[in-house]
Amino acid sequence: MPGSTGEVQAFDARASDADLADLRARLAAARLPEAETVRRPAPDPRRWDQGVPLADLVAVVEHWRTGYDWRSFEERLRRIGQFRTTVDGLGIHFLHRRSARADATPLILTHGWPGSVREFTDLVEELADPPDAGAPAFHVVAPSLPGFGHSDRPATTGWGTERIAAAWVELMGRLGYATFLAHGGDWGGNITTVLAGRFPEHVLGIHTTFADAPPGLSTDGLSDVERRWVAETRAFYDGPRGAYAKQQAARPQTIGYALVDSPVGLLAWILDKFAEWSDTEDSPFERIGVDAVLDDVTLYWLTRTGASAARIYAESHASMDPGLRVDVPAAITMYPRDIEKIPRPWAQERYRRIVRWREPDAGGHFPSLEVPEHFVQDLRDGLAAVLAAR
Repeated sequence: MPGSTGEVQAFDARASDADLADLRARLAAARLPEAETVRRPAPDPRRWDQGVPLADLVAVVEHWRTGYDWRSFEERLRRIGQFRTTVDGLGIHFLHRRSARADATPLILTHGWPGSVREFTDLVEELADPPDAGAPAFHVVAPSLPGFGHSDRPATTGWGTERIAAAWVELMGRLGYATFLAHGGDWGGNITTVLAGRFPEHVLGIHTTFADAPPGLSTDGLSDVERRWVAETRAFYDGPRGAYAKQQAARPQTIGYALVDSPVGLLAWILDKFAEWSDTEDSPFERIGVDAVLDDVTLYWLTRTGASAARIYAESHASMDPGLRVDVPAAITMYPRDIEKIPRPWAQERYRRIVRWREPDAGGHFPSLEVPEHFVQDLRDGLAAVLAAR
């Protein structure tokens, strides 16, 4: 790690050759179960009814072992600019790219689970220095959540979304950004909501693909589409598809042993979510490159954060303060194949100044990876609307 600059240190993440050799050896020695009992010819989404099909997993494992290049992802992180600093006693890793534009606005991007900063690595340069001089530019900060990637793994309880949001305010202030915009999806959307609700003096406005409505709202007056959204979201969390969240909320340590000890177990656990939550008809690789998924999974593997990342569910699952309100301008986008879609009338009960609402034709839970060109334009347009509203 290069030298320190004040309280912020430049950081160079480089895995050892021994760790990469160990990963390949574990992949070569993997013990796999028999094939699923719902085998169907591809393409067919029902192939995934029991989880990741054996043939699909074997193909990805073989590519991971023999064809995937982790060093190229490390170089991409290096080009963006990586740093670490200690906030509230915990080491936080983050990407930081300052724009060359004098009119750029600070922007913090927060990822979720099973994502990482990989969700944003292909977008940072375009957001910071867009080719179009008329497009808004941003000083981009993308931190790794506590327990994720190269951020420290908390050794005690208490690192829930409220504490993370407060840490982000401290982080941005340390970088010289007293006020800033914020974006997030999944847990990042939750944290972005808390940021805006708790720290409106620092947050200029937000863009999010996640909108958490207060509990107990009626479906009276909703459109047929909005009623379907409500039914689908409730079915997801109340049924077997939401079991992953209950497992990680109730017993993160138990699932953590498999996620930290077995690269194939980690891959299957994460790949299952990329498949089910993406806007595809069969495989997630219809929209997301296999190397993009492996960048994400390998980051979890090399940093041994399968268990610590799962603990965010134990800390904060279903814990949003029902009384929290967001009064700063908000731009919200509901992608059609996301796992949680909230009707606008419900969202307006929490987000009091929705200045832009969009429902695209394509995209799921990972829009920055699934539909990157649309995502970047939507993010720009949403943040421009937020700034104009101020």
